[in-house]
Amino acid sequence: MSSRKKTKTKKPATKYIFVMGGVMSGIGKGITASSIGTVLQSKGYRVTLMKADPYLNVDAGTMNPTEHGEVFVLENGLETDQDMGNYERFLNRTLPPENYMTNGMVFKYVIDKERALGYKGKCVEPTYHITEEILRRIAIAQKKTDAEVVVVEIGGTIGEYQNAIFLEAARQLKLKHPHDVINIMVSYLPMPAKLGEMKTKPTQNAVRQLNAYGMNPHMIIARSEVPIDKKRKEKIAYMCSLPIEHIISAPDVNSIYEVPINFEKDGLGKALISLLGLPRKKEDDTLHAWKRFLSKKNNPKDTIRIAIPGKYFDTGDFVLSDAYISVIEAIKAAAYHEQVEPIIDWINVKDFEDRPETLKNLKNYDAILVPGGFGASGIEGKISVIAYARKNKIPYFGICYGMQLMVVEYARHVARLSGAHTVEVDPKTQYPVINVMESQKEHLEQGIYGGTMRLGSYIAHIQPKTQAYKMYKNTVITERHRHRYEVNPEYIEQLTKAGLVFSGTSPDGVLMEIAELPATEHPFFVGTQFHPEFLSRPLAPHPIFTGFIKAAKNKKKSK
Repeated sequence: MSSRKKTKTKKPATKYIFVMGGVMSGIGKGITASSIGTVLQSKGYRVTLMKADPYLNVDAGTMNPTEHGEVFVLENGLETDQDMGNYERFLNRTLPPENYMTNGMVFKYVIDKERALGYKGKCVEPTYHITEEILRRIAIAQKKTDAEVVVVEIGGTIGEYQNAIFLEAARQLKLKHPHDVINIMVSYLPMPAKLGEMKTKPTQNAVRQLNAYGMNPHMIIARSEVPIDKKRKEKIAYMCSLPIEHIISAPDVNSIYEVPINFEKDGLGKALISLLGLPRKKEDDTLHAWKRFLSKKNNPKDTIRIAIPGKYFDTGDFVLSDAYISVIEAIKAAAYHEQVEPIIDWINVKDFEDRPETLKNLKNYDAILVPGGFGASGIEGKISVIAYARKNKIPYFGICYGMQLMVVEYARHVARLSGAHTVEVDPKTQYPVINVMESQKEHLEQGIYGGTMRLGSYIAHIQPKTQAYKMYKNTVITERHRHRYEVNPEYIEQLTKAGLVFSGTSPDGVLMEIAELPATEHPFFVGTQFHPEFLSRPLAPHPIFTGFIKAAKNKKKSK
């Protein structure tokens, strides 16, 4: 018998990429981080994506969507920044709550621990205790996902006070693991119209700001209107002490889904593997699947027009793409797979309240979608739109509030419950067909709002021989929720007798998850209490969105 001991194979070191912004915000750090993850995943590596938000909010749930953008809900119910939605869509994978943190979340944990004598009387300080907590959370996310590469997007822009603590944490991790950590700066290169020349100086200044933190970028993603030329690459490389192959061009694109392909063309994957010292692996089909998806997107056989009646209009249309980003991307994903180009028009419902005669303009649309929302503003206009869609057989899809208002409309005009409403808008309505959930009443009475809605994934049962079953092809589904109100169980019988079908319910049959009209009554009149857009992926569109797009195509053919 051999006396030799078996040597334990040492596990390769985890690699970390910090993505940070230079010059200005809003230039696509989230899409950059998502694309980095997609490219590395295509190279055969296990990747996870994290977001570090500089806000003092404990989560994103109480943030105004017109200012901050959509609140994306994870499987466990954590309300997060919209970039978490981009991460899941690009990686085609569900991410755990450990992959999201805010300054508020981190500071609250440290302060609560200090109050409980968790630091045993030590002087608790930002540098060390806060940074150690940030690094602890990154380590937990890595362990939870078994990632070989952890990509951490730091919100905000270099030079801001709010995100400095995250940058310091990144610096400390680099000191501890000098060969396993790299920094990537996403920087904007302006091209003033009067000059007609792309300027690199703002990027050089942003790098100097990063140098002031004791850090240097290992790679620069050069965001610009057009591809960056070799001369500018050489200048940035020389002035910022980087090899030219570590300057990656990121021009404006028609679709965010082109970004991973463009990055790979410019050598991102090869540069990352070299910088991180990663072993070569067999590539998978990820980027080929993206190319097939983009081929469908770029070669549509037809167009469809979709109206989205909303109320977030007072600050300009540019806000809507952020407030409803998951809905928009879910529409696009389903439409591209059906090889049609969706033309989305934002309809201000207040116009219908002021001028009801303008409702007839909706006949020009192939489908109508009413997304989620809160409050009384524009509600009667939305209800008028829903009534028009129902009577004129225009495919209609209502999400969360959109389903609740669909029920209100049906109760008023078909079930003969005149004046029926949701108690969210009219607490004294004679017919409260939409009522606050029992589990939510105490929260509302005490004014406890953050993180208290019905949040996250729940199971629903689907009735056979319904529109919902036709789309899901399953009797049990799991979907993500974010709501406080529900269809009032006291009115289910009346609504059902009037012809409304509740095709999806909670397992105990109490909560109505899906409402619809039979296919014999309407081509597509469907509402969901949950948010199916949170589970839509570019490479795997959601079945209800696919059904909605198919109905829109059929509507156009029938015109």
